[in-house]
Amino acid sequence: MTDGRVNPAHTLDHQGITGLGSVYYNLLEPALVEAAVARGEGRIGLGGTLLVSTGQFTGRSPNDKFVVRTPDVEDTIWWENNTPMAPDAFDRLHADMLTHMRGGDYFVQDLYGGADPAHRLDVRVVTELAWHNLFIRHLLRRPAAAELATFVPEFTIINCPTFKADPDRHGCRSDTVISLNFAKKLILIGGTEYGGENKKSVFTLLNYILPAKNVMAMHCSANHAIGDPDNAAVFFGLSGTGKTTLSADPSRTLIGDDEHGWSDTGIFNFEGGCYAKTINLREEAEPEIFATTRKFGTVIENMVYNPDTLELDFDDDSLTANTRCAYPLDMISNASETGLGGHPKSIVMLTCDAFGVLPPISRLTPAQAMYHFLSGFTAKVAGTERGVTEPTPTFSTCFGAPFMPRRPEVYGDLLRQKIAEHGATCWLVNTGWTGGAFGTGSRMPIKATRALLTAALDGSLMNAEFRRDPNFGFDVPMSCTGVADILLDPRRTWDRPESYDRQAQRLVQMFSDNFAQYVDHIDDDVKAAAI
Repeated sequence: MTDGRVNPAHTLDHQGITGLGSVYYNLLEPALVEAAVARGEGRIGLGGTLLVSTGQFTGRSPNDKFVVRTPDVEDTIWWENNTPMAPDAFDRLHADMLTHMRGGDYFVQDLYGGADPAHRLDVRVVTELAWHNLFIRHLLRRPAAAELATFVPEFTIINCPTFKADPDRHGCRSDTVISLNFAKKLILIGGTEYGGENKKSVFTLLNYILPAKNVMAMHCSANHAIGDPDNAAVFFGLSGTGKTTLSADPSRTLIGDDEHGWSDTGIFNFEGGCYAKTINLREEAEPEIFATTRKFGTVIENMVYNPDTLELDFDDDSLTANTRCAYPLDMISNASETGLGGHPKSIVMLTCDAFGVLPPISRLTPAQAMYHFLSGFTAKVAGTERGVTEPTPTFSTCFGAPFMPRRPEVYGDLLRQKIAEHGATCWLVNTGWTGGAFGTGSRMPIKATRALLTAALDGSLMNAEFRRDPNFGFDVPMSCTGVADILLDPRRTWDRPESYDRQAQRLVQMFSDNFAQYVDHIDDDVKAAAI
């Protein structure tokens, strides 16, 4: 079956997917919501949202992600970070998944990864669940109806949660599997209902493809000054550091909240929607994001709600701390219609410091920026990955190691080249703890972070007096309008300064130990910036 918005010559047969039941091509939001409810995948929430549960897995499964080790990628994949799968094991996985799918009903979306037509990726997503099809329709970019008539996918994703992999037969770790085959231009996902696996698979693809075209692939959010796309800013950071929250600034135009490219003409969003965390979400703090939780078609993932009134409980993390909502960008009033911006004037690296050591904002030299980009220090927050129940300090190179197929230096060199060419100012922003480590201190006040970022992006913070941080060597402003001076000196926020000093030296050593893996691959000035 089809809604008629597909070229009959480009159905699933040529991809080896045969013997299915009904196949629904490029359904729009109302039909997908209706199908999900009819199939028992979720229920209608307030405002016409779709309330779903992802079952056993409420976060990504990074240990179950594989790259097929084919000759075309053998010398370019960062194998220390990407678990290989043998080609013959993938072939068995593919054949067994296709057999499992026979007779079942499936949903297909033909979508773009990338707002810039010169660099976008044409992706076909085949899903067993109707709500997964709605999710990825929100998160990727939607071709116009006329474009679908000639759409030919470059990559295909098949997501079949009821398929259980066999580690012995398929060369994987468990019955959950996410496997990328660059040679066959195919991604297989099985054994998990978590929606985020769909979008991050496309991100991983683009992270491999674009650097070969001199395009920097970035795990970041982005915005620009209203009416001035050339006054753009990017915000690097892992999940939970504030990419979505801090880029959704009503005084600036939102380009996107998670994944972008930086080409010779500027930055562009990979996606067409947002995947925002909702735990402890407050209307007064984040009105635009909050409003989406009552808009038609928004996918509400793993949130506890009143079964009678359908009111959402934003504070209940009994299912997971990783509660989320997925919605198209056009639900945000100040979102960019094009998903494009100029070369960024400001580069912000967001870190969630669970040690309570880093200042709320620091100015970086280009060499320091590359150092902190390669380090990617943050804390994994509860629920984002399976097994993470409290903030866990970690180093995730390029602020996105789980999605980086190439070696970190490839991305680091591209970033450094573009900073030098376009003269961006770089900042390190700590959205983590102050006044002590996790369990003792408190989270950095969001109002203070917003005030500091506003001053950084409008240029006024450059006029402040700066001090040199004795532990990390970067420059820290000593004052900022709307921010208590004491907050800018984290040592002063601790009850016992000597305890701060011990914690700072511990963190310095962690940075140093982690960075040892890069010293043979970087230039001398970056080595000099190392702690």
